[in-house]
Amino acid sequence: MDRAMKLPQRVASMPFRFHGGIAALVALLVFNAFFTPNFLQLQTLFVNISQVATIAIVAMGMTLVIATGGIDLSVGAVMALAGALAPLIFLSDLGAANPVLGVILAIVLPLFVAGLCGVFNGVMVAVLNVQPIIATLILFISGRGIAQVLTNGNLQTFSNPSFSYLGTGKVLGLPFQGWLALAIACVLFWVITRTTWGRYLLAIGGNERAAYLAGGPVRRVKIGAYVICAVLAGLAGLIVVAINSASDAARNGNLMELDAIAAAVVGGALLQGGRAPIFGAILGAVIIQLVKYTLLANGVEDEVALIAKAVIIILAVWVQQFRRA
Repeated sequence: MDRAMKLPQRVASMPFRFHGGIAALVALLVFNAFFTPNFLQLQTLFVNISQVATIAIVAMGMTLVIATGGIDLSVGAVMALAGALAPLIFLSDLGAANPVLGVILAIVLPLFVAGLCGVFNGVMVAVLNVQPIIATLILFISGRGIAQVLTNGNLQTFSNPSFSYLGTGKVLGLPFQGWLALAIACVLFWVITRTTWGRYLLAIGGNERAAYLAGGPVRRVKIGAYVICAVLAGLAGLIVVAINSASDAARNGNLMELDAIAAAVVGGALLQGGRAPIFGAILGAVIIQLVKYTLLANGVEDEVALIAKAVIIILAVWVQQFRRA
C-alpha cells in the first residue's frame, strides 16, 4: 500500500530530477544574457570554455571515484605537481636540444607521475582499507609541497607554442581543451556503459560486499578509478600551465577539490556511490563555472563565490536525500 502511494509521487518528481540541472543552466544563461555585460560575446564564450574544461576533466575523474563510494581530495595537489614537472622537462637541456621530444616528455611524464599518485591513493583505500578522505588527504598535504620543492617555490614562465597549444589552441574556432573534455567524456561514458569494468565500478558503489562475493575484482577496479582520476587531474594541471604559459605550484589547482566535488554532485553523482553520470559532471562543471563567472562579472567578491559554491553542494546533497526519501 505504501509503495502504491509513493509511486505517483516518484513519477511526479521525475521531470524535476531530470531537468533540474538543465533548468539551472538555462536560468543562469538567461540571467547573464540580460544583466551581465559582454556575456554574449565570443571572447566570453572562449574564456568560459577554457575555464570550465579543466573543472569538467577533473570532475569526470572525481565522478568515477565517487561512484565507488570514495572521494579524492588530492586532485588539486596532483594538478600542481604535474604542472610543475612539465616546464622543468621541456626547459631542461634535453628538452632544449630536442624540442619535439621535450614537449612529448613534458606531457607523458607528468601524466605518468599523476598516475602513480592515483596508484598510491588507490592502494591506500582498496588494499590498506584507509578511509578515502584520510588516504587522499596525504597527497592533498604533501603533493603541492613536493611541487613547490621542485620549483624552489618560484613561478616558472616560458614561451613554448607547441606545449601552449594544449591550453590556447583552437579547433573549428573553439578552444582545444573543450573538445578534449568532450572526447574524454565520450570515452568514459562508453567504458562505464559498455565494459565489464564499468559495470563492476557501479556495482562496487552500490554494494561493495555483494560485488566482492560475486567474484568482482573490487581492489583493481577501485585502484583503477583513483588512477584515472589522478591522470585526469594531471592533464588539467598541464592545461592550466599551458593557458598561462607559466607554472605556479602554489596556485595551480588551488581549491579544485571543491569545484570537482561540486560539479560531480550537481551533475547527479551520489556520495553513497553506485552512479557515474559522466555528462552530468560536465553539466555540473558548466553550472559551477557560470555561477562563479556571474558573481565576479557583476562585481561580487571572490570570497562570496566560494560561499556560493559551498551552498550549491549543500543544495545538491539535500536534493539527493530528497530523492532517496
